[in-house]
Formats: sequence, structure tokens, C-alpha cells
Amino acid sequence: MSLLDSTDVDSKYEKIVSLIWGCELSSRQDSYTFPVSEDWQGEQQLALRTICLGETARDEFHVVEIVPTEEGGACTPVPLATLKPTVLPMATLVGVELTPPVTFRLRTGSGPVYISGQHFSMVPGLSWDEEEEEEEEEEDAEEEESPRKPPKGQAAKKSKKKKQEKKDELNNLSSEDPLPSKQGRGAGRGRKAAAKK
Repeated sequence: MSLLDSTDVDSKYEKIVSLIWGCELSSRQDSYTFPVSEDWQGEQQLALRTICLGETARDEFHVVEIVPTEEGGACTPVPLATLKPTVLPMATLVGVELTPPVTFRLRTGSGPVYISGQHFSMVPGLSWDEEEEEEEEEEDAEEEESPRKPPKGQAAKKSKKKKQEKKDELNNLSSEDPLPSKQGRGAGRGRKAAAKK
């Protein structure tokens, strides 16, 4: 089953968690192993995106390779990229998806070389019923923490009541009562222009 295609027929489902990942290889630390946590239960994948030289890298060839795990037996290391600041300081890695544990090694060169990518994990989810219960519990906890507000129905009734009072007030005005004036931009412009003439 691929990480991006969850075809679980059961009421349980899986969530994909994606984290940005990166490491540095140099003459001080020439290898890095991306480990698999023992308490992690879901499927994992490491998708590489870029490999580049640092700004202080010497003008020499830097060869980065993937070292096979000991389970692989007599496999040889696989070169991932050969970089040189004046020729190729960075390479984009498309379609390089590895299943951890993975070990990267700087075979030649002094670095620094930066490898970056995404770590995808399949996390077993809850059933729909369990998730709804969890959401309800979170909502209840939020309501208890927030200050008491009047129920939505009461607030709506108060605003309707105020609107109705304004309507009644306007309807009760007699034709002799002056209408409320609108003070604002342009109020009285016509009168001032007529007075000047």
C-alpha cells in the first residue's frame, strides 16, 4: 500500500503526517542515519527533495552516497549526488523515496552538504464514532474554559427587539414632527450653495 493511497475498507482510517526533514554532512560528521522509532506503528517514507553544498564548501568534488542496511547483505553503496561548487552546487532529487532506516554518507569532500526532504508517516486513525466523541469532548472543554455568554437565541431576540423598537418609533412620528437629520459628509451643502446665490 502506498502512503498516498489509503484503501482501508474497515471503519478505521489512516492519516498521513508530513514533516520537513534535513541533515548536514561534513568532515566532522560524514554520515547520518535516519532512524525508525520503535514506538512508531505506521508505515514511513522519506522523500528526498534537494541536496546542496554549503557556502563554505571547498572547490572539490563532494560525493554523497546511500549506504545499504546490514540486512541487505553484500549490497554496495549507491551514489546519490556528486557536487562541486563551480559546476553543480545543488541538485533537485525527484522521485527518490526511501523506506527508513536510511544512512547517508559523504564519501569524498569535506562539506558541508545539506540534504532535505519530507518524512511521511501513516498514523492509524480513530473510527468515525471515536473521532466524533473526541471532538465533542474538546468542544465541551472549550465551553467550560470560555466566559459565560448568553445563548445565541437570547442575543438574537435582543437585537430583534431593538430593531422593532426603532421601527415603532419612526412609525409613531406624526407628519408634523421633523425627521431625524442625517449629519455627516455633505449635510447642508445644498443650503449653503443656495445662500451664496
